[in-house]
Amino acid sequence: MSIPMLSNVMTSNPMNWLSPSIMHALGWALVHSLWQGIAVAASAAAGMSLCRRASARYVLAVGALVLMLIAPAATFLFYRSFAPAPVIAAHRSVVLTPELRSAVEAATNRSAGISSGSLSPTFLPWMVEAWLLGVALFSLRSAGGFLLLERERRKRSTVVSDRVLEICFIMQDRLGIDRAIDYCECTWLRAPAVIGWLRPVVFLPLTALSGLTEEQLQSVIVHELAHIKRFDPLVNLFQVCVETLLFYHPAVWWLNKRIRAERENCCDDIAVEVCGNAVEYARALAMMAEWRSAPALAMAANRGPLTERVLRILGLTKLRAGIRGMGITASAFCLTAALVAGDALLGMAHPQLAGANFVAHASVTPSTNPEPQSKPSAKPSASAKPSPAAAPRSEPTSSNASSYIDAMESAGLRDLTVDQLIALKTQDVTPEYVRGLQAQGLHPNAENLIAMKIQDVTPEYVKELHAEGLNPDQNQLIALRIQGVDSQYFHALKDAGLQPDVNQLIALKIQGVTGDYIKGVQAQGLHPTADQAIGMKIQGVTPEYVRDIRALGLNPSANDFIGMKVQDVTPEYIKGLQAAGLKLDVNDIISAKVQDLTPEFVEKAHQHGFKDLSLHKLIQLKQLGILESKADI
Repeated sequence: MSIPMLSNVMTSNPMNWLSPSIMHALGWALVHSLWQGIAVAASAAAGMSLCRRASARYVLAVGALVLMLIAPAATFLFYRSFAPAPVIAAHRSVVLTPELRSAVEAATNRSAGISSGSLSPTFLPWMVEAWLLGVALFSLRSAGGFLLLERERRKRSTVVSDRVLEICFIMQDRLGIDRAIDYCECTWLRAPAVIGWLRPVVFLPLTALSGLTEEQLQSVIVHELAHIKRFDPLVNLFQVCVETLLFYHPAVWWLNKRIRAERENCCDDIAVEVCGNAVEYARALAMMAEWRSAPALAMAANRGPLTERVLRILGLTKLRAGIRGMGITASAFCLTAALVAGDALLGMAHPQLAGANFVAHASVTPSTNPEPQSKPSAKPSASAKPSPAAAPRSEPTSSNASSYIDAMESAGLRDLTVDQLIALKTQDVTPEYVRGLQAQGLHPNAENLIAMKIQDVTPEYVKELHAEGLNPDQNQLIALRIQGVDSQYFHALKDAGLQPDVNQLIALKIQGVTGDYIKGVQAQGLHPTADQAIGMKIQGVTPEYVRDIRALGLNPSANDFIGMKVQDVTPEYIKGLQAAGLKLDVNDIISAKVQDLTPEFVEKAHQHGFKDLSLHKLIQLKQLGILESKADI
């Protein structure tokens, strides 16, 4: 086949678009990235285990991710420096046939110093093809996710209310953020989140706006604004790019998971520092634990291991010195193994560089023995003592958590789950609180204890109700406390002559029935029961309404007043009927209103000569439309 023919033929193999030297360098860069990523991740894991602050761990992890991306790029440039110039020049003008490809690969291998025992060069093109295919698929995945977020952002979001916007601006000022930030309300998210890079938007879903207290909402907003202040959206974009390019490496996914977890910890610290109430913020996180519905490309407040975050915020993190020791040992072993593997791979491609490369590695390897003889023990030796420089700083021991469990068991709460313990501690349920309720004859379980503590049902509150002759159960206590029913409110109703039971007391409070309201209607000669008072208040029967109706010569009962108010019978309506010559009782007035019998219609009947008609006849005239003119019809 002649050279002109070769120049006009393009094979279907996409690797023909790359020169052999580039393909060779790229393939070896991918191979070496395996041990390089493990070495960087192992070093980062050891470093993070020695850091106490989340911000330090975050910076270290992000730096390690940058190294993971730089290492393959540097390796590619390293191997490109060994590319034979004549072969590259020839390839730029000729499309390779299988025969010419074999000749080019042989020349490239000889120039690059690949020994006969090295990794087969024919394996590298397939590896590069698979990598390019994977990058394309992950790029489409990320692009699709970004487009979906942008569509949801534009079509299904609205501006937050003025009250919420004021809170957002106040929190933004506290953090010292001067840039313009958009705040949107949405229903397609379940937890607050930040979406966008150059101009991020804080999304506040209805679940958060309606389910969190104002103080909790402030903490969550500060958490999201902290992401913006720290430029976390841009870092998150960088993470997505690295995940796309190095999708095949488990260490990249592990490190990105750690970065996202430490990022949330950093923002948690800022939220607690600015708002100053760790317990309320922990409660907000606990409430959002079930709201896990946020896109993977968004940064949501309920992202990450919420249980660990709540424990960390509340200072209940257990001592992990042993685990850290194991982590450092495992990191050292992984680092040593990765460097040895790297030296072996480098020797396969460039035998002449192996010795110098190994000496350079040995100077930074934790162990001076390049050949690991045995796997390190999973647990550090009891006799081995870390040096003062390497010893991690001590953390609060888990004795507080253990003593809390023991104390709760002594109060009768046994076999508590981890979630129950976290929730109890979050709500500050103490053994003394449990015993106080037990002294009042209550024996609530963990869930009821949490609900009672949230609503501030105290032993003293229960004792006051018992002193008034009320004996509510646990659910009724919670409802009473939610509605703000106390002994003073009950006293006021008793002074007005009511003796409501617990359920009536709750309903009376819900409807806003006060002692003054009861006394007001009693002053007009009406003495309703508790249930009647509830119905009257629901329908808006006021003492003034009772007075005006009675002034017209009527004497309705409490139920009559409720019925009249339901049908919107006003004193003016009754006066109009009376002025038209109708002398009706309460039931007739209600019937007339139901049939829309107006004083004007009665006057029209009189004008047609129909006088002294009964209510029944007037209603029939109204229903049949006998008095309607053609214009009315």
